[in-house]
Amino acid sequence: MPIQVVVAGALIADGALLVAQRERPPALAGMWELPGGKVAPGESDEQALARELHEELGIDVTVGARLGADVPLNENTTLRAYLVTLSDGDPHPHDHRELRWVRSGELHDLPWVPADTAWLPDLTVALAE
Repeated sequence: MPIQVVVAGALIADGALLVAQRERPPALAGMWELPGGKVAPGESDEQALARELHEELGIDVTVGARLGADVPLNENTTLRAYLVTLSDGDPHPHDHRELRWVRSGELHDLPWVPADTAWLPDLTVALAE
């Protein structure tokens, strides 16, 4: 069985990172994450991430460099993050409870979805650039 890749986007603008609060499943509701979703068969990571962010946030993005290392979620699923830049639109939470812009000093104050915590050091560096 091929590995299912889930992509997440780190949108940084004006020194702040856009984070999304989960609505579901119940075990993750209220926790914060980088928005994104599953790569469909025949899609590249970049195509999937652009599609997912359009569906979830109503924005168009340009997908840039990888952020950090792959995070294995289980034996069949890998989570992968990319830096993205906003091309068009204003982010709105279509599939999340809330969106928030956070700065480097606030990253460790949020209750993160456990898998996304692996990227906190990389996000701290990216926010400092």
